[in-house]
Amino acid sequence: MELKKIVRSICYFSDEIAPGLFERLQKLTYRLEQNGFEVQTQRVCFTGMTIQEVDDAIDDDDLYVGVGTLRYAQAREQLDVFINGGNNHFNLDITSTLTPDDVALLFDIIKGNASKTFNFTYSVNMPTSSPFFPSANFERVGFSIGLQSTDLSAGCETVQEWLDNMVTVWNELMDLFSDEPDFIGIDSSVAPLFHGDSSLVDIIERIHAPFPQAITTDIFTRISSFIKVKNPQPVGLCGLMFPCLEDAGLARYYEDGGFSFERNLFLSLHCGLGIDTYPIGIDEKPERVLEVLQLLRALSNRYQKPLAARFISDGTARIDEVTILRNKYLEDVTVRAL
Repeated sequence: MELKKIVRSICYFSDEIAPGLFERLQKLTYRLEQNGFEVQTQRVCFTGMTIQEVDDAIDDDDLYVGVGTLRYAQAREQLDVFINGGNNHFNLDITSTLTPDDVALLFDIIKGNASKTFNFTYSVNMPTSSPFFPSANFERVGFSIGLQSTDLSAGCETVQEWLDNMVTVWNELMDLFSDEPDFIGIDSSVAPLFHGDSSLVDIIERIHAPFPQAITTDIFTRISSFIKVKNPQPVGLCGLMFPCLEDAGLARYYEDGGFSFERNLFLSLHCGLGIDTYPIGIDEKPERVLEVLQLLRALSNRYQKPLAARFISDGTARIDEVTILRNKYLEDVTVRAL
């Protein structure tokens, strides 16, 4: 069976809008497509530029752009531009400090333009050069690649077959780009989406065990260890993503009470990357959000493990109400209290 090779993100990192930057990204994308890869998104992550400067310079809704990691003061100063501007992304670093003001930032985004909660995450101990937004952060000029590797499971009868397919594709990427001086590496994170072969939950249930049972087996730790050790040029996060509203299987369990915040955090601590696209009601107490972020931060710092928290709101749904997100990547659910 021919492998379904999907690049979720090819991201170029730059410290300026340099001549030839976008042409370089297009040429890299074309090379991937000529070699049988489907490229879902092209992204550029800048450093040393404001959201306004990036918005003024780039008028392309299909291009994902980001300004990387910001501190609270930087984020607060640029928040109105972020809320009202283009397809820009950033993450707020709470590794060293976390206050009620950091939480207020989230609720201001929800009030101002709730769709932008998709473009924002809290970050703790984030590595650099991941091509996945909003966690991307600049270290040096160059590009990295992240796959939608769940689709490589199509036709597999065992987890090992799926992992072997990942290695095959990583090696293909190395053959294509290892000689390029601006190639930073591969973020081998497993990034699920939708359902079927694209859903991590559906894959696990097809070839291993029901998801609630699998959580208390070593399957996810084995996968996460493999993608870190066997990746020929690792960069960025290199972990398992559990995006509650992007993976339809996770959204289904969330609806049924089977993907609680603490279950998500449990998975994140030993093999995942944090709380991702997790629903939040507009009436959730800020004090409660602060509590869960304090725990996330404490666990990340204790184990020196990158963790993020991206909460999603439609701007109207309260706890026990159904979201209307109008986002093609996100499932609508009945919101639960954190």
